[in-house]
Amino acid sequence: MGRYVLRRLLQLIPVFIGTTFIIYALIWALPGDPFAGRCGERPCPPAYIAEMTEQYNLDDPVIVQYFKYLWQLLQGNFGETYSGQMVSDLMASAYPVTIRLAVVALIIEAVIGIGAGILTGLRNKGFADNLVLMSTLFLISLPVFVTGFVLQVWLGTEWGIIRPSVSSQATWGELIVPGFVLGSLSMAYVARLTRTSLMENKRADYVRTAVAKGLEPRRVVGVHLLRNSMIPVITFLGTDLGALMGGAIVTEGIFNIRGIGGLVYDAIITKEGTTVTGIVTLLVLVYLLMNLLVDVLYAVLDPRIRYD
Repeated sequence: MGRYVLRRLLQLIPVFIGTTFIIYALIWALPGDPFAGRCGERPCPPAYIAEMTEQYNLDDPVIVQYFKYLWQLLQGNFGETYSGQMVSDLMASAYPVTIRLAVVALIIEAVIGIGAGILTGLRNKGFADNLVLMSTLFLISLPVFVTGFVLQVWLGTEWGIIRPSVSSQATWGELIVPGFVLGSLSMAYVARLTRTSLMENKRADYVRTAVAKGLEPRRVVGVHLLRNSMIPVITFLGTDLGALMGGAIVTEGIFNIRGIGGLVYDAIITKEGTTVTGIVTLLVLVYLLMNLLVDVLYAVLDPRIRYD
């Protein structure tokens, strides 16, 4: 296992370099003047443009710019905005909120989605099965911003159960409803994926053997059936954490959450390429590390999988 983890960590290096280079090239190769509107209604002085061009290495080819940026990343420096703010400071204040929101959404979609999938997978073709299938289809067809707006109006404005806007502290309790909104679509997919996987593995030979040996139903389901059926679900949940963090722009906008989504949106509007590049680079790291964690969990869930 140790050799496998080390080999996978080494494989992450070229993947990280390739993905971050593509991101950097796409963002910084966009046409247009990056300093347009920086000096108000008047055009920026030539001295200012020359200084900023030198500071951000805009005269160099994209490949040279990228490796200079990569060297800064290795030193923990994500760059500066055009106004002189450190991108790492901006992310340090915004990322904890988004991480809490993504974790809440992941827990909600895992608990409710897996629970509903187990219920319908073991007792299919009944009222509960039809109810879950219709509910998940409803969530899949409903856009996230509609779900968020409806819950905000009903639970916040009409019934007064929650605050319509999350406070600046963004406590765990305040993030339950936004987390449900953010993870609602993935929750529907998790429920359907769990149901399908359980129904397929119920007819597997190892399940028939366990039943024929006279094992208790709880042991058959919990030890044999459920562990093997969770492999595709764990794969989906592991890769979904990065998607939840990157796709929180709409949810954070609805509930006025000061997280990474609003930071990305503002950076796109103001054409702050350094901020966008730094945030997406960090998301790439989250994706890569979560994929590694999912691969390691395979061997824990399925004893037939061994990494030599």
